[in-house]
This record gives sequence, structure tokens and C-alpha cells, in this order.
Amino acid sequence: MSQIAENVAAVRERVQRAASRAGRSPGEVTVCAVSKMGEAGKVIAAYEAGIRHFGENWVQEAMPKIAEIEKLGYKPIWHMVGHLQTNKVRTAIRVFDIIQSVDSTRLAREIDRRSDRVVPVLLEVNVVAEPSKSGFRVSELSEALAEIGRLPHLDVRGLMTVAPAVSDPEEVRPVFRRLRKLRDETGLRDLSMGMTDDFEVAVEEGATIVRIGRAIFGERRG
Repeated sequence: MSQIAENVAAVRERVQRAASRAGRSPGEVTVCAVSKMGEAGKVIAAYEAGIRHFGENWVQEAMPKIAEIEKLGYKPIWHMVGHLQTNKVRTAIRVFDIIQSVDSTRLAREIDRRSDRVVPVLLEVNVVAEPSKSGFRVSELSEALAEIGRLPHLDVRGLMTVAPAVSDPEEVRPVFRRLRKLRDETGLRDLSMGMTDDFEVAVEEGATIVRIGRAIFGERRG
């Protein structure tokens, strides 16, 4: 078994244990492997280990990798998880299946304008209003949902957040709990929250998608 296959198995085991602690089925949680600058070979290794959902942070970096992988006959489900600039929307909707990081009504309108298909999206929420991060403030979410929900080419499936970087994952439990409450209030389905350092807490708090990079692919180079 390759190192990546071992890492995938370990992540799945941790998801299963966290789900069990919360009285959930691990089948409710999708592991989205975020390859960043990982070579295509690493993505293929994770695919062969059973991962089907893959996330990328940058459109330009993702394009050649996605093309190479799909040319080899693999068909992952690609998620855009990083900040998406409006001038990259045309390309993003061509290469990504899901855009998790819709962080403004302006971006949502541009996706709607550029797309000839219905694009599954998540709205990014800046739960604690960190100035350095994108996303809707909690107070803006209801109005944003009302506006974006009227756009014919967007299918709003849920909410996403990037929790603050902390030394103890327990410190971000209230952030995940708050996002779950917002999801429940809005009647949406998906909650994308939790990364390598805090995904077990996220699963305990209701995550349906966890975005895992380092725990699967190792430290990013460069």
C-alpha cells in the first residue's frame, strides 16, 4: 500500500470515529482531498485509494492537473475551494463541478452570467468576521441567500467556512456549531468545514464535507 493509500485509510478511520462519537453515520461525510500543488500522480493514488472528491485552491494551478488526470481516464469530482476571482469564473465553471467558495453576491452574479448550466455552489461564511478572510458575515447571509437563490444558474447546496487557525481544535468548535445552526436555519443541506487540524471536531459538529490536504498528501512543497 502506498503512503497516500495509508493516509486515506487513516483519515477515513478518524472520520468514522468522530462520526461515531456524534451518533452519526460516517457515510454522511464526504472527504474532499485538497491536492494544492500535489502532482497528478498523487491525486491518482488517492483516487485509487477510494477518494472521489478533490479540491483545488487556484484555477490556473488546477487546469493542467485536471486535464492530465482526466486524459488518463480518471473522472474525479472537482471542487473549487479557494478564493475565486471574477475574472477566472469562465474557466472555473468549465473545469470544476462544484464551487464551494462563493463569497459575495457579485461573484454569484458573475457565475450566473457566465454559465450555461446549473452550478452547484456553497456560500462561504466568515463566521467570526476575520478581516483577513473572505466570506459573508453572519449578518449578511439571509439577504445574500435571498438574492443568490433567485439566480437561475446557481444551485445553493450549503455553507462553507475556514475556521481560525488555533493550536487546540476545541477552540473552533463554537465556529462549527454556529455554521451548523445557520445551515439548519436556512434549510440547506451541506456543511463544508474542517481541515487537517480540526476535521474531527467538524465531523462531531455536523460537517458533511471535510477538506483534507496535508493529512492525505503530506506537507506542501514550495
